[in-house]
Amino acid sequence: MPLLSIPLPQADLLFDPDFLPAAEANALLAHFIADVAWEQRAIRMFGRELPQPRLTAWHGDPAARYTYSGLTWEPRPWTPPLRDLCQRLEASTGARFNSVLLNYYRDGRDSMGWHADDEPELGTAPIIASLSLGATRRFRLRPIGSRAGLAPIGLDLPNGSLLLMRGLTQQHWQHALPKTARPAGPRLNLTFRWVAG
Repeated sequence: MPLLSIPLPQADLLFDPDFLPAAEANALLAHFIADVAWEQRAIRMFGRELPQPRLTAWHGDPAARYTYSGLTWEPRPWTPPLRDLCQRLEASTGARFNSVLLNYYRDGRDSMGWHADDEPELGTAPIIASLSLGATRRFRLRPIGSRAGLAPIGLDLPNGSLLLMRGLTQQHWQHALPKTARPAGPRLNLTFRWVAG
C-alpha cells in the first residue's frame, strides 16, 4: 500500500496503517520484548532525576552515537531482524537509516512527553521512520511557534503501522505519546533515523 499524505502546515507526514501484516508484527513484538537488552535510564525533569516512563534501547552502525535529553547512547550492533526491517524501510521510503531507537511502552502508564527530534546530529530536515508494534496508542502532534495556539491533533498508530516524518516537520511540530487510563497492552515503537557521525 502506498504511503498516505497527512496534510499539516509546515510538515511532511506520510502514513501506512498496514505496513506489516498483523502476524509478522505480532511475532516481532514478542521477539523484541524477549530479546532486546532494555534499559530504563534516568532523566532530569523539574530539578529532579526521574526514571524514563518507558524502556529503551539503541542499535545501529558503530559511529551512530546519539544524544537527547542529556543522555548519550552508544549503539548496540544491528540484530538480523532490525537490519531486515531497516533494509525494507529504506526500500519503501527511499531514505537511508543507520540507527534505530526502540521504545517499549509496557502499558498505558508508560509515555513520551512533548518533544521534537531536532538534535544537531539529525540535521535540519531529518527523515524518521516510526514503526509501531502491539497495542494501538494515540500519537499527538502540536505546532511550535506562531501556530502554537492551535489545539493538538491525534493519530492512532495501530499494530504494524508506519509513520514517516520528514522535511521541516521537526522544526515546526512537536509530538508525544501521552499516558492513557484506557486498558492498553504492550507497544513497541521503532524509530529509524540517520545520525551524522
